[in-house]
Amino acid sequence: MPADDLFLERRRKIGELAALGVPSYNVDFTPTVDLDGARRRLAEFEASEPTPAHDGAASLGPEVRVAGRVMQIRLQGRSCFLHIEAEEERLQVWLRLDLVGERAFALVRLLDLGDIIGIRGNVMRTRRGEPTVAASEITLLVKALQSPPEKYHGLQDQETRYRKRHLDLLGSVAQRRHFAARSTVIRSLRRTLDARGFLEVETPILQPIPGGAHARPFVTHWNALHTDVYLRIAIELHLKRLLVGGYRRVFEIGRVFRNEGLSTRHNPEFTMLEAYQAYSDYHGMRELTEALVVDAAAALGPQATSEGGSPPCDDPLRRSLGGRELVLTPPFRTARLADLVAETCGFDPVAEWDRLTEHAGRLGVEVQASHGPGAVLLEIYEQRVEAHLWDPTFVLDYPAEVSPLARRRRDDSRFVERFELIIAGRELANAFSELNDPIDQRDRFEEQARRRAAGDDEAFFLDEDFLEAIEMGMPPAGGLGIGVDRLVMLLTDSASIRDVLLFPMLRPRHREEED
Repeated sequence: MPADDLFLERRRKIGELAALGVPSYNVDFTPTVDLDGARRRLAEFEASEPTPAHDGAASLGPEVRVAGRVMQIRLQGRSCFLHIEAEEERLQVWLRLDLVGERAFALVRLLDLGDIIGIRGNVMRTRRGEPTVAASEITLLVKALQSPPEKYHGLQDQETRYRKRHLDLLGSVAQRRHFAARSTVIRSLRRTLDARGFLEVETPILQPIPGGAHARPFVTHWNALHTDVYLRIAIELHLKRLLVGGYRRVFEIGRVFRNEGLSTRHNPEFTMLEAYQAYSDYHGMRELTEALVVDAAAALGPQATSEGGSPPCDDPLRRSLGGRELVLTPPFRTARLADLVAETCGFDPVAEWDRLTEHAGRLGVEVQASHGPGAVLLEIYEQRVEAHLWDPTFVLDYPAEVSPLARRRRDDSRFVERFELIIAGRELANAFSELNDPIDQRDRFEEQARRRAAGDDEAFFLDEDFLEAIEMGMPPAGGLGIGVDRLVMLLTDSASIRDVLLFPMLRPRHREEED
């Protein structure tokens, strides 16, 4: 039947329900247990009553009140079997005309897939062994006017899954479990930080000056004060102010916004964890980062198969990503960025510092004319090395030119105490020994301001308020940022960031049609 005809048929049934005195949108029902709770009640009853009825009839357990969405209907004359779902659970309901009465059974005949109902009845187990609620009362809570996706195949069109996530979730228990994994990861991150004495805080999303990352910000206008403000591109600078203010360990998990394109790894709105610890450095942050990743993997437990079946391995630190094994067992490898370039590209970038542009040309690495040696080295690394780092690797000591907020190495001021954690060719975390020298910080901000004036719209703004704060004295500290979405992608074997965001940013339909 065409979709329009199905819609009209369901609208017609609302009239029939009204004639029976049954409201199609009801709030007068409160479940006593969820669907899994009903199963537990049955198991407890069976444990206390181990002897089945002598005539082979099913024993009725305690009464429960449950609610869920109708996902299967089997009418069999004077009885009906339904399957209802809620979150990750599914439960069978058995209705008999002689138990619920004519009026209630007339309601059953007007049910459609997708309707939400409340059931009062006794838990039992059928002869086939299926946990069931034998209904004594049914309440229609919501009459669905649209049909849910076909149950066993779900939504097949990927674009529709992203644009209409409610349908994607409605049609697939596996998808609901998949997105629940994100919450498990975030709870684990908080638990690990809390156990180490970190204080969770909230800092502004709307900011007069965006800072803390190389990125183009979103700008909006504050009408009341006739001034432009920006959506934050990082959380860093406000958290550092809290270190100046006297806190020793702080963190925030929150949304940040970068005015950039869409890809499998980038969404303009995404979630970051940033943590800062006084009297630490990037080595301390490395240990913390490793613990956060390992704890999150352990919290998820062994990885199920793509079909949702049993895991092939009971070790949560041995996972699969795109069909390839990924081992997260600590300790993770460490390697200096310059050494990785030397291993992969066949020359020592530190010894060849003044010839890096020449080497980039030989390797086919595109660089801008304004790039100094440090920026050229980073381009060589990102274009020729990073994607090949599969096992978890802490890449240490980035060029100072591209790290305006990190402390310089004492033995070579061209580099800073910074690492990125790379897993499966993806940057997962970024951390520094934080720069707390206000004179050096001002010099670097002024250099960034010159680049911005020259047309680099991803260069840092000159933030006088932040400079004033660290002039009060910021303790030596380590700082860390982890892309939460990328961590969830890694631990759930998701190929695209859109698969771990419930509502990802998408191109407007008219733009797609033009393309």
